[in-house]
Formats: sequence, structure tokens, C-alpha cells
Amino acid sequence: MGFFRDLVGLTPKTDIKAQLAPPVVTDPFSFYSQFTPFQSVSRAEAIGVPAIMRCRNLIATTIGVMELETYSKATKEELPNLPWVNQLSKSAPNSIIITALVDALLFYGTGYLEVTEVYQDDNRPARFDFVNNTRVQVQLNKLNTFVDFYTVDGVERPMSGIGSLVTFQSPIDGILNAGARILRAAIDLEKAAANAAAVPTPAGILKNNGADLGEKEVAGLLAAWRRSRAERSTAYLTSSLEFQPTSFSPRDMTYNDSLQYMACQLARLCNVPAYYISADQNNSMTYANVQDERRQFVALSLQPYISAIESRLSMDDLTPSTQFVAFDMDSGFLRANPLERLAVIEKMLELNLITVEQAREMEELSPNGNN
Repeated sequence: MGFFRDLVGLTPKTDIKAQLAPPVVTDPFSFYSQFTPFQSVSRAEAIGVPAIMRCRNLIATTIGVMELETYSKATKEELPNLPWVNQLSKSAPNSIIITALVDALLFYGTGYLEVTEVYQDDNRPARFDFVNNTRVQVQLNKLNTFVDFYTVDGVERPMSGIGSLVTFQSPIDGILNAGARILRAAIDLEKAAANAAAVPTPAGILKNNGADLGEKEVAGLLAAWRRSRAERSTAYLTSSLEFQPTSFSPRDMTYNDSLQYMACQLARLCNVPAYYISADQNNSMTYANVQDERRQFVALSLQPYISAIESRLSMDDLTPSTQFVAFDMDSGFLRANPLERLAVIEKMLELNLITVEQAREMEELSPNGNN
């Protein structure tokens, strides 16, 4: 009887928690590193690489502008949204919150929303705020199999109710952890190319024609030379020192080819087609295949993050068990051109699958008789 009372809403649920402790399903060290800001490459460094910025914008902002809708699990019928589905946070629109959440999933493999309000009848969250990963630390249990609790800014948070964290886990490792080596190489290459452009003086050798210098004196001389070259292009040398350039130009150092290759590698790291970031010069996009390419981009690049957010928002601690939350992709990024949509609607009308009013609603037109 208790089950049926809960099902019809006669008895409010009091045991629903805002956060179920996530299990450790991968290597504990790798899992823990997803929850800590102390990666060998920081997000600030990674986002400074143009290819990473482009991949991040393609993934995060494309998903961020999609609208969330609520559907029935039994009939797949669209239902009225709960208030938090329409507006996750009181301080920012959904596009900002979702974009930040996808950004966190991409870089760290996890993302967090803090519960700021709850419903009185069942203790389900009613509003959220985004929490940056650099503020969160995790404490695992003794067996490193489940999360015991979280701390934000060093303060332990409850696992339910106001102040608790709702954790989103990506099925893909965060690139700061999984791609640390390739990211560091890309950052170093960007610095080398920037230095070559900022300081046109070629690399070379300082030859001492006088008395030999000790190791400390040599190190001090080279450090002073490096600082001087970073500040100005002219230099002063004593009669005992001679600069012998090795004449390695940026072209000799293959910076252009290396940057293009590195952009392709970073596209692979982010699971984004190389031509989306201009790393593949042999690809040509046409109007005829752009829709197919977008579908492929959604299926192969965006879907892991879309599913991570949809499935977490649809869990019973956030959404009633008879409903699920999903992104409406057909109204934006994957929306077909008007002629194709009208052809589909016309066929559905002929088969009596929809009514005229439903067809008008599909095209976001007001019902007949209304302005």
C-alpha cells in the first residue's frame, strides 16, 4: 500500500536525497584526479590554446543553448516542465549554467550544481547554482569505492538538502587528466611560436674568448642574456664575448606545420572532427551535407555530454520516476530546412498521425483564430 500511496502522491516522500554518493567505477587514482584541481595542466593554460578554445566552444555552447524539456517515460509525450527545468538557477539563465556544466565535464570529467532551494513536500531540489571544480574536494571511503562527502572551499557539505552537491559524471575522462601530455606539448609549442614572433633574434651560441667562467657565472650570464632578449632586440657584449647565431628561422623550426599537426591532435583529444577547427585542409563543406555532418557531430562528439546531463537530471532524486528530462535538439542545431520539415508534416497529416493544430504547434505557429 505504501508504494501505491507514494505513486499517486498521497504520501509525501521524505527519503529523497539531493545527492547519491557516486561510485568509483574506474581506477581510484584516476577517479580522484577528476575531482581535484591539481592537474599538471590547468584549465587556464589549456584554454589559452586556440584549438582547445574552439573545441570547447563547439561542444559547450552548442549544448548550452539547447532547451530542456520534460517527457513521460510511458508515452514519450511532452509534459509541462517543473520550475527548475525552465530555470535551473535564479542568478543565471539556463544557457550559462549548462554551458559551464559541459565545460566542467570536458575539462575535469565531472561537474557540480549546488542545491539552493528544495520542495517542501518531497525534499527534491528546486533551484541550483553552478560550483567551479577548483572549489571542490572529494573524500572517498576506506575502500575507494564510493564518495563519502564533498567539501567546498574547505567546508564539508551535506549529502542532501540545501547546500548539497549534485554531481554530473562524464563517460569520457576529462582532458586535463587524460590529455595532460599532449596539452603540455601544445602549450609549449604555442609559447615557442610566440617567442619566435616576439623576439626575431635567431637562436645562437655565446662564445667566451677570454678566461673560462665557472658554472654559476655561466648560468648567470645565460639568464641575463635570456632576460635581455625578452625585453629588447639589441644587445651589448664585452670584447671577450661573441654571439654566433645558429640561424634557425621559424620556418626551419617548422612551427607552422607543427601547429597544424598539434591542432589535429587536440581535435582528436576533444573528440571533435578536425575540419571543425580548420585542422583538416582537405575537407570541403557543402549545403547538401552540412545537416548530415551536424547529426554526426551530435552523435559522436556531443552525445556523451548530453547523455551525462540528461540521465543525471532524470534520476529519481531530481525528477519524478514517471518522467525524464531531455534536450530539445530538433528545434535548433538539428532543425531541418523549412521545405524538408513541411514535407514531413504533410506526410504525417496524410497518414492522420497528427492534427492540423499539432502541425501548427510543431512549426511554432499560433492556433487558428489566435493572433
